[in-house]
Amino acid sequence: MEHLINQRVKNIEISGIRKFFNLVSNIDDLISFTIGQPDFPTPEHVKNAGIEAIEADFTSYTHNAGTLELRKAASQFVERKYGLQYQPESEVIVTMGASEAIDIAFRTILVEDSEVILPGPIYPGYEPIIKMMGAVPVHADIRKNQFRFTLDMIKPYITDKTRCIVLPYPSNPTGVSLSSNELKEIAEYIKDKNIFILADEIYSELTYDKGHTSIASYLKDQTIVINGLSKSHSMTGWRIGLLFAPEWLTKHILKVHQYNVSCANSIAQKAALEALTTGINDAEVMKEEYYRRREYVYNRLTSMGLEVVKPDGAFYFFVKIPDSITLNSFDFALKLVQETKVAVVPGSAFSEFGEGYFRLSFACSMANLEQGLNRMEPFIKRI
Repeated sequence: MEHLINQRVKNIEISGIRKFFNLVSNIDDLISFTIGQPDFPTPEHVKNAGIEAIEADFTSYTHNAGTLELRKAASQFVERKYGLQYQPESEVIVTMGASEAIDIAFRTILVEDSEVILPGPIYPGYEPIIKMMGAVPVHADIRKNQFRFTLDMIKPYITDKTRCIVLPYPSNPTGVSLSSNELKEIAEYIKDKNIFILADEIYSELTYDKGHTSIASYLKDQTIVINGLSKSHSMTGWRIGLLFAPEWLTKHILKVHQYNVSCANSIAQKAALEALTTGINDAEVMKEEYYRRREYVYNRLTSMGLEVVKPDGAFYFFVKIPDSITLNSFDFALKLVQETKVAVVPGSAFSEFGEGYFRLSFACSMANLEQGLNRMEPFIKRI
């Protein structure tokens, strides 16, 4: 009966990141630079808050948008960190991870044949949802702009069908972010056009050389901000995302969220409350270590003669495969893992504009980084 399956679902594929990870995960003595997951444990006080919630039988449904207490903490967090102002009663939704927040946002604003402009390369989590809505993903090639998704990169792709522009920064897979001036330029150009901005800011707490600026500072009424605790507090499995948008928009997004999941996990919400209040600066310790790793990996990669843009944030390098190597990115990554037992993600997992690159995550110990790069270096020189 497979012929009865929704054709749009049949036409999408499992993420290339997961596909490659699953392919190589059973290899003995593997050093993996694949999955974008913090290698730090969830802070102890956050875990204890979750345990206390279970012991207090806080195991029932909450308000569809999340507990008001948590929404207040979330609005206070983004105001203190990024100067954003959202009403907790009506402009904040607690979701099942940032992924669900992206899903319900797209399902609210997209219609058949509407267009969504995305930077290329890009994380593969947006395009399948866009296609399932019958909308059209339009990739802007940012490879020759140091991976910066600036206004000059966006303007040529805007048409009368453009419904949304996705701004993921700091970026997965490149780690590149945008300056306040670059964001202001985009906001001024888009203002009063019938175009939404979906700003995926899940890595906002992991920026290294300058603080994070949200485009919502300049364009609140047209912007949907996606954030969450997976990266900032090493809470990937807790599945707490946050969506911020003006009230006229969230009242519709909330309907989709309600029929999607009813509400986010009640126990995880209590842990998230602790993370956003007592743990408001928990990311600082992790950020200091990521900064140290970033510097080390950058120096190692460039000393190998590899072309790479130093990331502004997140914990990824997007590395160009040398032109002298004739393998495509998948075959390169497969050969690397077969000969050195070092796993990276093929650039092709991040759209056609990622071909010719590989993503290396430095969300792992310095010892593993050193050992993995020691294995990689002679391989690069040999081929």
